[in-house]
Amino acid sequence: MAFSNTLERRAPGSRETEAESLYVGPATYRLADWRLRINSLYEQARSCPDPEQGWRHWRDTRRALFRSHPMSPISAPKRGHYKGPVVFAYDPALRFAVDLLPVDGPGESVDLSVDGTLERRPIARTVGLIEAFAAELTLFWIEGYGGGLFLPFRDETSGTQTYGGGRYLIDAIKGADLGLNAAGKLILDFNFAYHPSCAHNAAYVCPLAPPQNVLPVPVRAGERL
Repeated sequence: MAFSNTLERRAPGSRETEAESLYVGPATYRLADWRLRINSLYEQARSCPDPEQGWRHWRDTRRALFRSHPMSPISAPKRGHYKGPVVFAYDPALRFAVDLLPVDGPGESVDLSVDGTLERRPIARTVGLIEAFAAELTLFWIEGYGGGLFLPFRDETSGTQTYGGGRYLIDAIKGADLGLNAAGKLILDFNFAYHPSCAHNAAYVCPLAPPQNVLPVPVRAGERL
């Protein structure tokens, strides 16, 4: 499966592409465009029959987005020299299809500063990670209009090889979700783990991984420092 990428910088004097023309306008339009691109990127990854090829497209497209899009968490003065995000090499052993065990726990509020408060509620516990990671993970539901699944985690690389506050596997509000397989199991591919925006820019405030989502082993896959 071949993928196209229209996000690379134009050569001097070249014409603006249709995709790049969407960058103009109010910040809300640019944010909508960013989210649309992330949704499309994960849709392409889900539809790719070769997981590693889908991951390479995800990696390369994110790099282009971070370098060129006005909603990139990389500050504008730094984008011209930015080459990341940096990732570990792809490891097929760190892609899982897991069952979910429903849980019913109290919700919690996360202060996001000027962005208000995020409410998240645990809804399920994974079944299928303990052999690899000596632990399972809790899947959260983000409360509010539309809602969405959310899966942050930390591991033994957090604070050294990866961001200390953890990484995300699923953030359905932004479309970051690999979905279910044909058997109805949730796909958790740790090669797609990525840092929250606050790892790239201190101006952001992000919900971090809670204590129940700390894996007692290193997970050397996905985005790294």
